Amino acid sequence: MSRIGKRPVAIPSGVTANIEGDTLNVKGPKGALAMGLSDLIEYKLEDGEISVKPANDTRAARNHWGMQRTLVSNLVEGVTEGFTKVLEITGVGYRAQAQGKKLKLQLGYSHDVDLDVPEGLEVKTPDQTTVEISGIDKQAVGQFAAEVRRWRKPEPYKGKGIKYRGEYIFRKEGKKK
Repeated sequence: MSRIGKRPVAIPSGVTANIEGDTLNVKGPKGALAMGLSDLIEYKLEDGEISVKPANDTRAARNHWGMQRTLVSNLVEGVTEGFTKVLEITGVGYRAQAQGKKLKLQLGYSHDVDLDVPEGLEVKTPDQTTVEISGIDKQAVGQFAAEVRRWRKPEPYKGKGIKYRGEYIFRKEGKKK
């Protein structure tokens, strides 16, 4: 039994959800999102909440149960509050700058790294060493943050690189004399 899957997802006021065929559409103050529904799961929309149950008693249906409930919850949370990932840049000469729909990174390479910001995401740089990525789609926010981080992962000796805010970097001791 999935403890997460048992709990229904509450739909707050100002948010509308409807099931059309094999698609769940959710509209809210921040925008609209849609998700394809799994055949292994039953979705019910009643009393201002969405409940998720396995369609049959197979192992595969039980495996999908909690994940599908979490995906539905992420849709509702995305259209009401949105999601944000904050990246911190550490290193001498490492900096970032948002320019419209582009993110310009200087990470110690011989060239600047220019990244196109995907549609539906917003990137802000409050200062040169902080990048805030926000949007209504949790997967898109996390994917773009991972792509930015991929250019210079934090190294364990000095901690230089791009890390998520709150991430712990395991530090190693340098060479001994």
